[in-house]
This record gives sequence, structure tokens and C-alpha cells, in this order.
Amino acid sequence: MTDQALLGPWVRRFLLEYLVTEKNLARNTQRSYRDTLCLLLPFAATSTRKEIDQLNVIDVSADLVRLFLQSLEEVRNCGTATRNQRLAAIHSLSRYIGLHSPEHVAWCGQIRVIPPKRAPRSCITYLEKPEMDALLEAPNRSTEQGRRDYALLLFLYNTGARADEVAQATIGDLTLAQSSSKEHSLIQVHGKGNKLRRCPLWPQTVAELAPLIGSRSGTRHVFLNRRGEPITRFGIHTMVERYVHKISPLMPSLKNKRVSPHTIRHTTATHLLRAGVDINTIRAWLGHVSLNTTNVYAEVDLEMKAKALATCEIKTEKGQKHWKENPGMLEFLRAL
Repeated sequence: MTDQALLGPWVRRFLLEYLVTEKNLARNTQRSYRDTLCLLLPFAATSTRKEIDQLNVIDVSADLVRLFLQSLEEVRNCGTATRNQRLAAIHSLSRYIGLHSPEHVAWCGQIRVIPPKRAPRSCITYLEKPEMDALLEAPNRSTEQGRRDYALLLFLYNTGARADEVAQATIGDLTLAQSSSKEHSLIQVHGKGNKLRRCPLWPQTVAELAPLIGSRSGTRHVFLNRRGEPITRFGIHTMVERYVHKISPLMPSLKNKRVSPHTIRHTTATHLLRAGVDINTIRAWLGHVSLNTTNVYAEVDLEMKAKALATCEIKTEKGQKHWKENPGMLEFLRAL
């Protein structure tokens, strides 16, 4: 049996060479692809009654992949989005093998024709201005921890950055202006696919960040946890959920919203749109590759839709009364 026929060597090259060196995908994307294969390979080994290291490429047939996707939904209770994400990773692996192994082109074609599953498009959740203000007021700023949390929430709202992007931000990424009247403070955000973008910072955000970073070196992370270690995206999620739970009794509207750091990202985009910022600027602000991704914010704001509809409303004149119901008209007719 040659290495070309065995699946194992292809998986190794795919994960360690193709995704890292050739595609230069973000670390989280690499982990997602790895996790997909960690689920697929044991499933294939069990289905074919083979050891994992003895699996051939063709053992992972189109029918087996369909059964795997079905098991994700029925056994692991995965949603449609997760199912499609796993399928995308399998498509990528099959394409890689097909490009480098002509004898597997037919197999690759069979795998790649498996379509993603259509899912209903969920509405984007965002916070109204009073809700966002209440969230920002939740931390107790008389304590060191509260000041850190307030700075983090304000930073999330200011930049619209993803939780992972905030967790990875270093002091060297910050450019804090010495004179707010002449210079602009900004943060260089490391986005998906290692794409860089610059985002302006409000003077209030700068005022909170300055004492937080102190005299620490530029290689240190901006936000640290209680142990003085870089905060993780999971730590940011937990912090946001904790303060949402705290203010929920005072804001009944939050009870029907599932609020996360990504909700604050949606909030930033929606509030920028309401403030009159053009959609292309918001796209660059959030780091979207396609404008189509950003256009969704123009669809979720019912208030803006209502205002737009009001400007197009046709003003109809009140219907005139019948001459028999008009006393003035009757008198005029009698006088003829």
C-alpha cells in the first residue's frame, strides 16, 4: 500500500503544510479544521472497521461523509451552521488531495458535490443605546478590576473588534495621541487571516487605556486577567455575560437577548450606521472582506427602515364630501 493511497500522510501534510504555509490561515481556522478531522477519522474507522492509520483515502466516501454529517446533527446535536463548517473543512481536504494526486480526482469530485445545508437566516442581535449605556455603567470603577472591565467594555464598543482580536491586542499595537486636538489615537487590529486594520479610538477610551497599560512593554497584552496573564476570548465572554446578568433586572428588554462580545460588535456597526457613517467605512472599521457582509446591518435596523419609509410616504388629500352632504353647496344650488 503506497502513501498516496493512505489517508494519514495526506492529513498530516494538509494540517501542517497546506493550512499553515500555503494558505496561512488564522490559528482558529486551523484548529477548526483539525477538530473536524478529529471527529471524522474515528467515525470513518468505526464505519469501515479499520484502524485509523490503515484508512485509505477512498474509505472516506461520499456516502460515509453524508452519514458523518447526519450524525453531527442527530447524535452531537450540532446546528446547521456547525454542520456546514465541518463540511467546508472536508471539502478543503478533498480539494487538496485532488490537486496533488490525479488518481483521486474522481473521489474529490464526489466529495465536493455534497452541498451545504440551507439554514434559516437568523436576525442579528444588537443593543439599543440605553442598553449599551447600562452595560458600560455596570462595572464598579472604584476597584481595579472594575476599571479594567469598564475599559474592556468601552474598547469593545469603540472598535467593534471580535473577542479574539481584543484578547490578542498588545500595547505595541496602540498609538495613543499626546494631543487629542491635533492627533488621532488608534489601534492596529490583527483580524481574521492575519489581516491588519486600523481603528480610531475615542478620547474616553484612551483615557481609560493609559493608566491600564502604565509603563509595561510594547510586547505585553493590553488586557490581563486577575493573575496578570493575557485575558482569553473565553474570559471576555464570561465578563460580558456577568455584567449582562447584573443589569438584566433593570433592563427587561435584555431578557430576550443573548448578549455576547459579538453582540457588542453588532451594536457598534448598527450605531455607526444610525450616526450616518457610510457602509463602506463600517466595512473597513469591522474588517469585513466583502461589503455584502456589512450590508446586513442596513437590514436589521427597523427604526431606519421606518424613517426611510416615512420620507417616501405619499400624502393623500382628504376625500371631498358629496354635494348632498355639503350645506354650502345646497344653498348655492337653491339660489340659482
